[in-house]
Amino acid sequence: MAKVKERSMTTKIFVNLPVKNLDKSMEFFVKLGFKFNPQFTDENAACLIVSEDIFAMLLIEKFFKTFTPKEICDATKYTEVLVALSMGSRKDVDEMVRKAVAAGGTTYSEPQDRGFMYLHGFQDPDNHIWEIFYMDPSAT
Repeated sequence: MAKVKERSMTTKIFVNLPVKNLDKSMEFFVKLGFKFNPQFTDENAACLIVSEDIFAMLLIEKFFKTFTPKEICDATKYTEVLVALSMGSRKDVDEMVRKAVAAGGTTYSEPQDRGFMYLHGFQDPDNHIWEIFYMDPSAT
């Protein structure tokens, strides 16, 4: 049996999201405690650091369109993606949603307690949905 060569590099994920106003979007996420990587940030895009290996690229719509032949989804009417972020506790979930609303975001549903999982979320200024959740480690 042939031995599979292991990858030496960690896979990173870059979620690309179109935004109408890059400065406004960046200001929103800074108020939530996020930072940006200046190496991948300019007048067309900003690299939001979610974790060591997870990033959200906020791209102005005109620049976003250069990456896809399809129309950009109107996030006020349709959901193109749910970005789900785990937190360390239920309190952390509620705090992140509170910060998002205080920074100009909106909630789209009531908090949900599913026993093993607690979730709530917000919509950013461009109506992208960010689901914030806590999952009980003993339930997994």
